Amino acid sequence: MSQTAPNHHDNKQIAEVNQEALYRIFTIPEAPDSTLGKIEKHLSENLMGFLGEHIVAREKPLQEIERDFEQANIPEDPQFVSEHTEFLLNKLVAHSVHTASPKFIGHMTSALPYFLLPLAKLMVGLNQNLVKIETSKAFTPLERNVIGMLHHLVYQQDAGFYNRWMHSAQHSLGAFCSGGTVANMTALWVARNRLLKPDGDFAGIAAEGLAAGLAHYGYKKLVVLVSERGHYSLAKAADVLGIGRRNLVSVATDENNRIKVDALRQACEKVQQEGGRVLAIIGVAGTTETGHIDPLAEMADIARDYDTHFHVDAAWGGATLLSNQHRGLLNGIEQADSVTIDAHKQMYVPMGAGMVLFKNPSLVKAIEHHAEYIIRQGSKDLGSHSMEGSRAGMAMMVFSAMHVIGRRGYELLINNSIEKARYFADLIRAQDDFEVITEPELCLLTYRFVPKKVKQALAGANQEQVERLTPHLNALTRYVQKRQRESGRSFVSRTKLTPAQYYHEPSVVFRVVLANPLTTEAMLQEIIQEQREIAEKATSLRGALHTEMRELGMIVSDH
Repeated sequence: MSQTAPNHHDNKQIAEVNQEALYRIFTIPEAPDSTLGKIEKHLSENLMGFLGEHIVAREKPLQEIERDFEQANIPEDPQFVSEHTEFLLNKLVAHSVHTASPKFIGHMTSALPYFLLPLAKLMVGLNQNLVKIETSKAFTPLERNVIGMLHHLVYQQDAGFYNRWMHSAQHSLGAFCSGGTVANMTALWVARNRLLKPDGDFAGIAAEGLAAGLAHYGYKKLVVLVSERGHYSLAKAADVLGIGRRNLVSVATDENNRIKVDALRQACEKVQQEGGRVLAIIGVAGTTETGHIDPLAEMADIARDYDTHFHVDAAWGGATLLSNQHRGLLNGIEQADSVTIDAHKQMYVPMGAGMVLFKNPSLVKAIEHHAEYIIRQGSKDLGSHSMEGSRAGMAMMVFSAMHVIGRRGYELLINNSIEKARYFADLIRAQDDFEVITEPELCLLTYRFVPKKVKQALAGANQEQVERLTPHLNALTRYVQKRQRESGRSFVSRTKLTPAQYYHEPSVVFRVVLANPLTTEAMLQEIIQEQREIAEKATSLRGALHTEMRELGMIVSDH
């Protein structure tokens, strides 16, 4: 609040509650020399520098942070904006994750182009709700345009197609969502409602429910098939849509983490023999853990053979289509009935920009909803074909990024990130105490630290030796990853895989995503060196590993 009154106890000014003070916070910006004003100036001039200065490197225990956010009562009295901003700087910003750091290479969140910051302020100020044309006006055609551009990126239809369908009130080429989870759910929602559509006396699943739909069509169950590397959002979708998590069936993958096509066909047969119906086959274009891409064209053939919906979860890998050099990695995606893409991953826009795209503009009729007071039949309201009832204008961010960066700019970013991942894989291979576990297909790879003698011994190890050594190596990997995170200098994530080269023994590995254009080769060398230094301090873990090797007869002594 801007209105003040003296506090006789400590001579401090306090914020007052009155009409004028409330009016001011809605109409008058903070002064340039205020805390908030200074932050705005620093953010616009040097985002990376500001974050680097204000996000503390060393990790603070979560229990301590929770103490700053434990007051359950809504504050009775107002607080000055600058005073509150200081609190946010010290208690929130300081202990946030520095996702923009070029040494933060553990997740799919990267640095953002600086020009999006003022545009984000504009977007928040306009505060459009994209489900209704009365609350979004120009944002509605803009969003349809963005969906059209991404649809063209995937499906490559001619200009006549987009002239006809992009702005059609009764049709939709896709929908913006908060992220890949809602996008995947929307795709399966469409598939479910199309399969159990109105027929004779049956009014359709949307009206009568899943049990009535299964009974009418004579199916014992609906099944969704995806590789064992499928994203956990699909289990959520199976739950919410009434399909059941047990009916999301995982299909085995090969040594490159891609779905086995023969196993997929066998799974389809099994569902039919059990009296079920394959609702959808899902291909993964960029698995979360290893970044690999399923054989999409072969999966599309199987989907056709079994007359089932083919969806591609390309939340991570979809942006690769922007690179003419690497687009071929996603061959077959254009045959999908629906595709998920997250712009907040490799399209470098802020969180909350997922999309589902539909090959056929009429598919969304299966989920069409109308409400007289807001989403009227025949209007161009986007809410009639989407799950969410309120949605910000994130399409503006994607629109701006595509225009400012351009397809050729994106191609350069994507090509560089894949080259960087290949460089890092080569760097790891060149070490005598590290090993690559999964090769990068996109800009994601996994690896681990293995002491030199252990690495040599593993090369010729049998299954029993691998089974007994792996838990020790897992403990070492967990130790290094945790200490590296706590030191705050750099960050890699970790996951658990079952590598074919190690008899599918569950193995904990480092996972890195090299999408940040500011990450340099020198930084990658530093990260390897830091991990080595941390591992050298893990004397008890390394001692246990060597003891196990001696007991297995793999080494005579440590020296």
